[in-house]
Amino acid sequence: MKVLITGVGGPTPRSFAIGLKKYSFYKRFELIGTDINPLAMGLYQNELFNKTYVVPPASSPDYWNAIETIIRENQIEIAVILPELEVMEWSRRKESDVLPCKALIPDISMAELLVDKSKMTELLKDLDIVPPSVTFHRDDANFNGAFELLKGGFWVRSTSGTSGLGSLKVDDVDSLKNWIQINPNVQQFLASKFLPGRNLACKMLYYNGKLLRTACAERVNYIMAKVAPSGITGNTSFGRLLNEPALVAEAKRAMDFLLAHTRAAHHGFFTVDFKEDENGKPYITEINVRHVAFTQCFAAGGANFAEDTIRLLDGDVDFDFNYQMYEFEKDLIFLRDVDSLPILMKEAQLHKKM
Repeated sequence: MKVLITGVGGPTPRSFAIGLKKYSFYKRFELIGTDINPLAMGLYQNELFNKTYVVPPASSPDYWNAIETIIRENQIEIAVILPELEVMEWSRRKESDVLPCKALIPDISMAELLVDKSKMTELLKDLDIVPPSVTFHRDDANFNGAFELLKGGFWVRSTSGTSGLGSLKVDDVDSLKNWIQINPNVQQFLASKFLPGRNLACKMLYYNGKLLRTACAERVNYIMAKVAPSGITGNTSFGRLLNEPALVAEAKRAMDFLLAHTRAAHHGFFTVDFKEDENGKPYITEINVRHVAFTQCFAAGGANFAEDTIRLLDGDVDFDFNYQMYEFEKDLIFLRDVDSLPILMKEAQLHKKM
């Protein structure tokens, strides 16, 4: 089966590719990769990708011509679109035209809402499912509103983008002003109550009006955490695979509300991120319109969302359309690094090494 995967310079598309090549037995896959950067590592990973291409950015008028040429010349059956800007572009295309091949793409109304974290947070605030938050522009004269509402320090980040862009725990005005100055490309910031508890993710696979698969995990440590003042790089190095139906219920409650508000179809792949407060109550910090970088870790643990996506788009008659929350062995953790496959083990085994 010939599958196009875009953005292969990033860890998430390569993780998706590993989910198919290393952990799936559905079919033999011929993976074709694209990226906008000729230095992107994935373009040269021959063990993952049979063929790769450098393409224009999604914002370029030449983007669709390049993508359609690749799809036609390689007889691509399914496309997996993972960079956020490309998801947006394919969502817009789906709204007004036929996609050039099969792809799991959310409606544009939902994609646009989730990319703007301040709008999403504002919509969900009455559900008591997001932390108290304040949005402000980098040129605002003072930030008293944020400090008055969010007493005791708060978490500040860009209202758009991924991987913790512009993120830092702020305790005073001077720290906030300095942080704004060293992030010149961020125009709009979101300040939210600082939540000291677990950092959780709930993966949700919707297809043609139904929620079909979910799974949960905890992010504990991050790859190259020391290079980011926040300690968060968006790339988990140590995490736990969890069985938490209550977390899935909260994610579904938020998604049901947002899907109803946007009148979008229950269709697409979403990652709902939570942070717990000091009492263990989870609050949503963002919802991604795509997979995340440790997709391969889920696959290694038996929750192969990459394979699920392909089987659905391929029309696999043996796919079980009954809802399933993937369950993992108790105490199961994963370890990741930049250039290695993940390692899964019981956390008790980890402690023996310490």
